[in-house]
Amino acid sequence: MPHFQAWEEFTRAAEKLYLADPMKVRVVLKYRHCDGNLCIKVTDDVAHKCIAATNKIKPVEVESDPRNFVLQCLLYRTDQAQDVKKIEKFHSQLMRLMVAKESRSAAMETD
Repeated sequence: MPHFQAWEEFTRAAEKLYLADPMKVRVVLKYRHCDGNLCIKVTDDVAHKCIAATNKIKPVEVESDPRNFVLQCLLYRTDQAQDVKKIEKFHSQLMRLMVAKESRSAAMETD
């Protein structure tokens, strides 16, 4: 699971994941008061088979043995107060796109 350190890299990867298949993307926000960490996770819930010999990941259907499969999951974690506003803005942008009737790719480019 890629854990991004830079906010811009995370937003680009999350937008790319969303635009690839908007109907399968799931966004999770989690705040842990004991650590003071806010975490945003974006996943497409598609199992990808990891081929150990070549270190390549390619999408396939889930078979009976789930040990060889990984999910495309993007994670950004912060404990900085100024990052909360960025996460809130990005989250609301994704929610607007998910309920919009217009073209999703055109709306993502205008924001």
